[in-house]
Amino acid sequence: MKANIFFSAVSVTALSTAAIAQDSDLLVFDYSGFEDPAYHQAYIDQHGASPTFAFFGDEDEAFQKVRSGFKADVAHICAGSVSRWTDSGIIKPWDTSRITAYDNLNRALTGTDVGAETAYFIPTDFGSTAIAYNPESVPVEDVTSLQIFKDPKYAGRMTLPDNVDDAFALAYLATGVDDWTTATDAQFDAAANWLREVHPNLRTYWTDPAELAQLMSSGEILISWAWNETYPTMVEEGRPIGFARETVEGSSLWLCGYVNLANGSGVEQKAYDYVNAMLSEDSVVPLLDAGFGSANAAALAAQVTEEDLVASGLGEVDVPLLAQLPLPNAMRERQAETFELIKAGF
Repeated sequence: MKANIFFSAVSVTALSTAAIAQDSDLLVFDYSGFEDPAYHQAYIDQHGASPTFAFFGDEDEAFQKVRSGFKADVAHICAGSVSRWTDSGIIKPWDTSRITAYDNLNRALTGTDVGAETAYFIPTDFGSTAIAYNPESVPVEDVTSLQIFKDPKYAGRMTLPDNVDDAFALAYLATGVDDWTTATDAQFDAAANWLREVHPNLRTYWTDPAELAQLMSSGEILISWAWNETYPTMVEEGRPIGFARETVEGSSLWLCGYVNLANGSGVEQKAYDYVNAMLSEDSVVPLLDAGFGSANAAALAAQVTEEDLVASGLGEVDVPLLAQLPLPNAMRERQAETFELIKAGF
């Protein structure tokens, strides 16, 4: 989950302290928007009400709040944060035998946890990141490779997300790596240098999908590394957009899910019931309508057509896919520090 997807007009300050009181036996710490009952209808059917929700603005805020003693039972974070949360001792492993759909999870989203009896992170929702472009100004043959971001012809008309995970996913793919969990120091350096070469060609680093849609709709930006939600949004608005997921180097998947907080005081079984509800067949269509794929591959296949997935930017592709799986905290911090330097021109 990319943080900015879920920001609404409500202030982040208000969201971070607000709680929606429902079932007091379970407190879910989440981004605003994920309290939608349609995402966890099976939990409501089972327990008669939604769990209680508290909200955060971004995962750094959530991490610091939990570290400072805020008590919740489960938290919804993206894979890039998992190692930090695990290393800090604020989460405990899930018993995967109690996750009903665990064997049906999309294997691209579970990585080395496949078959494990415990896991610190259960993916529930995912999206794709690929080249969004204006087909009225950019011929399709120009977006067959990620090297377009180095093309001086489009200098000043391109943008990348202001997000370290997405930026390095792009750079690794562009330099021939489709599994960043095994990246060597030399491969990291190659990816960082690729981003340095691209930086002068960029007009800006976009921070949220609404901003990106505006930049592309105005014609200011012709090419972007973008989340899949931008594609159907602009199509629906009648704006010119293409979404190139099948470049020769590949595209990326980002993933988010739930961690089991160690200091939770709620009913443990209800934490499992909630995650199982998020992964149920009933949640697939509501999640897709909001731009998210369900991590339950079997349920996704049963509930929606390939045509629906393609229209959402989540269809099957026959190219390398770099899933943004959890990384050791030291490597993620190295990426973050390097990315900040690159954006500053170093």
